Amino acid sequence: MVWTGLLIGLIFGALLQRGRVCFNSAFRDVKLIKDNYVFKIGILTVALSMIFFHFAAQFGWIRMSPPTFNWISTILGAFVFGMGMVLAGGCASGVTYRIGEGLTTAWMAAFAYGLTAFAAQRGALSFIRNGLSSFNVTVANENEMYTAVTGPTLSSLLGISPWIPALIVAALLLWYVFGTKTTPRKSTMDWRLLSVLLAIVAVVAYILSFAAGRNYGLGITGSWVALWNSFLTGAKLNWASLLIIGIIVGATITAVVNKEFKLRMPKQPSTYAKVLLGGFLMGLGATLAGGCNIGHFLTGLPMLGISSILASVFFILGNWAMTWFLYERE
Repeated sequence: MVWTGLLIGLIFGALLQRGRVCFNSAFRDVKLIKDNYVFKIGILTVALSMIFFHFAAQFGWIRMSPPTFNWISTILGAFVFGMGMVLAGGCASGVTYRIGEGLTTAWMAAFAYGLTAFAAQRGALSFIRNGLSSFNVTVANENEMYTAVTGPTLSSLLGISPWIPALIVAALLLWYVFGTKTTPRKSTMDWRLLSVLLAIVAVVAYILSFAAGRNYGLGITGSWVALWNSFLTGAKLNWASLLIIGIIVGATITAVVNKEFKLRMPKQPSTYAKVLLGGFLMGLGATLAGGCNIGHFLTGLPMLGISSILASVFFILGNWAMTWFLYERE
């Protein structure tokens, strides 16, 4: 089943490219230009994934595994990641799929992001995360919808069925999506359809990843680490590393077919230094936080993991802080 990582990556990359989905712009635009179009794509995808994940877990197709909670690492790492994606000009998935569009700044950002994440997880920078690991919090689960040991969730804190908070939170998110005004924007795909497709890909990815022996859904940081590990150590490509290859290839094919591929370089060479710094902050921040905008926001949040809820908040706050610093100080 390892090959299914490549298949999911191809589809995911194509959807990201056609929908122009990047969580950096989703978070930034809400503050900078009062535009909630991409943000609503993300929120609707989370709401639908929340129902899909719990449904799949109820039938035993997956076992949900919310990330370990560490309030220091999560807050610090998510805030740093949020700042980094503004400098890099894209989130974890954004810089990855834009490699396939010929954007050279995305190449640099993704290079720094992936290599830094590898160093922070398995290399010279791993002492930072290891030094904070004493603050890790996990819980033992009796509910068969979850793996035996996970990070705490809303349901574990409240001692109730996972379905109760899932249905309540999903309903609130859907109220926001359909009960408030959406910023109009021309797009190649209806944003509601795009959200449905992304949510379907998210749950199918979790099911296939689970079948391949990897008990988690979509995630970009760990997948880049796996790819770098294969490159540096000669380890076999696994589901996660094939996911990255698939995203890049899928986005490339879609961009070429739609005549959107173009080798692009910035007017100012100093931009490369900025995106390299952004990629470094993203790699370090995502490792400390235990996930990026895909691992936490798109996958962990639908499981209502406390770590992912906190990380999502500080992704946004870090993004807004750097947005203010770069664009709004005057």
